[in-house]
Amino acid sequence: MTPRTPTPLDTVSSLKVKLGLLVAASVVVAVLLSLLGSAAHVSPLLVLPVSVALALGVTQLLAAGMVAPLRRMTEVSRAMARGDYSGRVRTTATDEVGQLAAAFNRMAEDLATVDRERRDLIATVSHELRTPLTAMTALLENLADGVVPADSEHLGAALEEAQRLGRLVDDLLQLSRLEAGVVELDREPVALRTLVEESVAQVAAAGRTGDFDVAVPADLAVEGDPARLRQLLVNVLDNAGRHAPAGTAVRVTGGTGGDGDGGGWWLEVADDGGGVAPEDRERVFERFGTDAGGGTGLGLAVARWVAQLHGGTLRFLDPRSGSGARLRLDVPTRPERTSTPVPSPIPSPVPSPVPSRVQEATMTHAAPVHPSVPPHPAAPPHPAAQQQGMDALFGRFWPESGLSSGWRTVLAAAIAGVVAGVALSFHGPGISWTLVALCCGTAALLTARHRRDPWTLACTGLAILLVLPMTLLAAVWVQLLCLLAATAVFLCGVTGARTLPGFLLTGISWPLASLRGLPWFGRSLRLAGTGSHMPAVVRTAAWSVLALGVFGTIFATANPVFGSWVDALVPSLSFNDLVGRGFLACFVFAVTLGAAYVALNPARVEMFADRRPTPLTNRFEWLVPVLVVDGVFLAFMAAQARALVGGEDYIQESTGLTYADFVHQGFGQLTLATALTVLVVWVASRRAGDSRDDRRWLLGSLGLLCVLTLLVVASALRGMAVYQDAYGFTTLRLFVDVFEGWLGFVVLAIMVAGVAGRGRWLPRIALASGALALVGLAAINPDAWVAGRNLDRYDATGKLDVPYLMSLSGDASPVIADRLGPDVARCVLRLLPYNSLSEETLDDARAWNLGRARAEQVLEDVDVSAFPTTRDDECSDVFASFNG
Repeated sequence: MTPRTPTPLDTVSSLKVKLGLLVAASVVVAVLLSLLGSAAHVSPLLVLPVSVALALGVTQLLAAGMVAPLRRMTEVSRAMARGDYSGRVRTTATDEVGQLAAAFNRMAEDLATVDRERRDLIATVSHELRTPLTAMTALLENLADGVVPADSEHLGAALEEAQRLGRLVDDLLQLSRLEAGVVELDREPVALRTLVEESVAQVAAAGRTGDFDVAVPADLAVEGDPARLRQLLVNVLDNAGRHAPAGTAVRVTGGTGGDGDGGGWWLEVADDGGGVAPEDRERVFERFGTDAGGGTGLGLAVARWVAQLHGGTLRFLDPRSGSGARLRLDVPTRPERTSTPVPSPIPSPVPSPVPSRVQEATMTHAAPVHPSVPPHPAAPPHPAAQQQGMDALFGRFWPESGLSSGWRTVLAAAIAGVVAGVALSFHGPGISWTLVALCCGTAALLTARHRRDPWTLACTGLAILLVLPMTLLAAVWVQLLCLLAATAVFLCGVTGARTLPGFLLTGISWPLASLRGLPWFGRSLRLAGTGSHMPAVVRTAAWSVLALGVFGTIFATANPVFGSWVDALVPSLSFNDLVGRGFLACFVFAVTLGAAYVALNPARVEMFADRRPTPLTNRFEWLVPVLVVDGVFLAFMAAQARALVGGEDYIQESTGLTYADFVHQGFGQLTLATALTVLVVWVASRRAGDSRDDRRWLLGSLGLLCVLTLLVVASALRGMAVYQDAYGFTTLRLFVDVFEGWLGFVVLAIMVAGVAGRGRWLPRIALASGALALVGLAAINPDAWVAGRNLDRYDATGKLDVPYLMSLSGDASPVIADRLGPDVARCVLRLLPYNSLSEETLDDARAWNLGRARAEQVLEDVDVSAFPTTRDDECSDVFASFNG
């Protein structure tokens, strides 16, 4: 694992101070940006989201290094649960988290050692137990089969193997007790010489031949546990007697005073055997070190543990005569008492390339086969334990499994932000707005997970059509409505939404991406700088921009000709413009990055799509309400038919309203009723049963409701047409006509889908048809169309709503000039809202718009500038003639 690069916060040794610095940095960033935006007169609607987004970004970048060790600990602990103890936490932090990481690493090392010793212990114990068992089994089989006689010699050999097995088991039990720390020393004064002589006698009684020369002062009394000291001495003397050559004696000496400490007592056991090589003097105290001597390999390990329990040491020293072995025990007079168990002094045994005489078990036997010891199977972690941070906050709605870094996505969003900051016009929607919208959509689409899906491509095509009116039309209401629809359609396309709840959740997921994508954004920035050229590119760009600005400014002031070139290439920006464009670039970068994250890692917006509510047990529970609605619709249609038959006289006599006012009065209610019909159909279809009779009743009742709804739609559209003929056309009336017509198409699609059994396609059909209806509305140029219909009405009736005509956008200028003639059009067009646009707007190439360009040409043709801005007598007469 690559060590983590140190950060400035790593030197702070307090987590509280780090959190304080984190909060302070976020607050300072937000306050400074707010002050900067206020000083530059930037709109608060732009300053607020940018300040919040940058404060969150600073928090994420600073906090990422603080919580990285904690995330790594979680990963390593999960690996440990699976039996992998190799993971470690790398951090340079010095705070409480860094200290926790260091303690965690020590714990991991200890667990790895314990696990390794457990495996080796099982393998070596299996081998050691197999040796005497194999020999004893073979001997008993020979005795049972009569291959060898059952005399004292062969029975003694079997007894010896059984005793050897017993000693091995006893040593294992003693070692286990010592390692577990369950042995309590019973200290008392002990006569050391007497204890040694008793131990020698015990070794001799066990069948160990050879002489023992004891030279321990008779009056030497020491403090210790006599049973444990005897266990130590028996193991040491037995080991020495086994390796001492025949005819030689094992020398046992003792005395008071340690090596240079002036206190305690010591004991040495020496023999004239093969000795212990210096490089093996620590390894021989490991468990199961073996050679041809026939021992279990646990004696010296147990002996050293007893010495350590008494606070002493047991080690091999250089022999005084230059040959043989010399083992020395040093015990202090007053050892430090501790309540903690004595740890294992030596890690798991490591095989030696050169066998020594202290390898006690048989290397002549077959090599031990270490059984495979699988790690403990880990229980599946609790679902809550698998989720942290944003994963726990968003849960199943928005997982982020397997999502790699996306620095390319971040770079594309940054490019879109830079393009917006440089090119976007502040004077109104125009060609630069379309360009920026296309850049943002491209940045999100390039990394979209479903970018090759037909639904995604279709929605992208509709979104492109919807952003074109910002370049083609001058009506701001159409531009903004199309921009909003383009955003909604594009996001529904990249998320794959297919139901109405999915569409709503898609709209919610876009702003929520500023939170959900923060960890991914932090990973993208960090991984972009690890093993890649991104940091070098960023540094190169920064230094290049700095050099260009410094030297360009110097030479521009030094040479007027060079300065004129610079003025022609670089637009002069005021402080307010520079700050405003900086905020704009950050805002566009943030919203583009949010859309790109939604496209790259779509939320599960259809998580409720397959959850159909339990059908109602009783059919009348849903059928009766639907039939009641059918009855209300029938009664309403009867009233409409009576009004149609009775005519205007009947309406005026019964309601006191003119026919135009009568049909207009209920248009909004009819539109609402049409929308609610779609809701009634949706609810009833989800709560109805699945039986054949239920489906028949459902199709019959809802089919009747849909037919009646289509009649209501036709009635509403006819009524609006009558009202427009009487009072004129407006863009609002045109829009609601299109909206009502779209609702009628949706109801018709419901009928067709119900008969064909294709209801799952309805939400997408409704979304796509709504987008196409809006594209069609923009295609007819609504302001120009409304102006033309009002002029048609003027030709027919001699009445014209001049104030409303003058409130239309520049899109209506060509129609007005063409239909009214230059003289009359001059009076109407001089108060057109287009004339209030500043020269900066008209001269800004980034704000170029086909509708405004055509309006500007029309105003030049009719020479509106020749008229004063106030109404004169000539225009007063013209306006009076319009109202006849």
